[in-house]
Amino acid sequence: MSTTDPAVLTAVEAAVENAPADRALRFHLAKLLFDAGRPADALPHCARLLQDVPDDVEALRLAASAAEESGDAGRAASYRRLAGALAPEEQADVVKLRVVDGGQKGDVEIERPVVRLRDVAGMEHVKQRIELAFLAPLRNPEMRKLYGKSLRGGLLLYGPPGCGKTFIARAIAGELGAAFLSIGLSDVLDMYYGESERKLHEIFETARRMAPCVVFIDEIDALGRKRSFLRESAGRTLVNQLLAELDSIDSENEGLFVLAATNHPWDVDSALRRPGRLDRMLLVLPPDPPARMAILQSALVDRPASGLDVAAIAGSTDGYSGADLVHVVDSAAEFAMADSLASGKVRPIGMSDFTRVLSEARPSTRSWFDTARNYAQFANDGGMYDELLSYMRKQKLV
Repeated sequence: MSTTDPAVLTAVEAAVENAPADRALRFHLAKLLFDAGRPADALPHCARLLQDVPDDVEALRLAASAAEESGDAGRAASYRRLAGALAPEEQADVVKLRVVDGGQKGDVEIERPVVRLRDVAGMEHVKQRIELAFLAPLRNPEMRKLYGKSLRGGLLLYGPPGCGKTFIARAIAGELGAAFLSIGLSDVLDMYYGESERKLHEIFETARRMAPCVVFIDEIDALGRKRSFLRESAGRTLVNQLLAELDSIDSENEGLFVLAATNHPWDVDSALRRPGRLDRMLLVLPPDPPARMAILQSALVDRPASGLDVAAIAGSTDGYSGADLVHVVDSAAEFAMADSLASGKVRPIGMSDFTRVLSEARPSTRSWFDTARNYAQFANDGGMYDELLSYMRKQKLV
């Protein structure tokens, strides 16, 4: 129940009417309205603040909260992303830790993500799968015990590049309230024999000390490549070390969760996908229409635009990755900027700019699906690519 005094609220509203340019007063009113349970009334005041100063981080955060409480998830995600881009140091608590004693030392970064799955626009199927397979059992230990649901094992995210696998991994860590440690081949690989394996072990030991912690292995096809492809023993022993670290998770650690991402799941060593390791696979596809609209709106937030039909643009970009969509907005902005420089007068981004861009642009995901087609059709061991094959048939890609 709100504790905001109605008389104070009325007085502040009157003061804002008399001094509409007073930003501090307007922000105070927006905050009072939000605290009084009137987020829809607070939102126009936030919009007015951002119209004057688009990079006001506090106004963006309040606008995100007000939009979310008003049921406008897409708008809330756009405001929150922009606030995070403007103040990245506050988006996550980052701590650099020294992980190797002796030899060539390296740093890893432990983050505390503040993003949640609600910040992932669209992609409801992906979020439901994560909730059912990963998050719901964690939140309900008694129900998990009743049904004998094990938390053993990790989650492998796969799909075309630029579609948000890393962002989803951070959102999962945010949902768990856990630290987030992202590692790749460059964090581990060392020229001296045995050092790569030791670095990998030290990184996992660091994560265990920071538990609850999500260990995210990006491009795991590089770190855990099929051993049949590796002619040198160094690469094979590194894969063996990774397998040993994954096997120790269930027996030695509480609160350590492993997520991995790859654009080439067919190159990942099959032993990594055995039960108790990365035994859950989740396909992350190009963004659906709601997600495309949110990405486009987020990319347009701080740019001059007029007469845009974002829903129509989203409808014309089926199959585009999130990175593709940001590039489309950047290209449209370049056309408008070029005209403005030539005429000496600012011209907002319009639909004609997007029509011009989309007449030439092609989704970068097509080449990935061309490669994936053969694996989905002829190397679908145990039905691991059934979901991918179903999607490709719907999209008439096979």
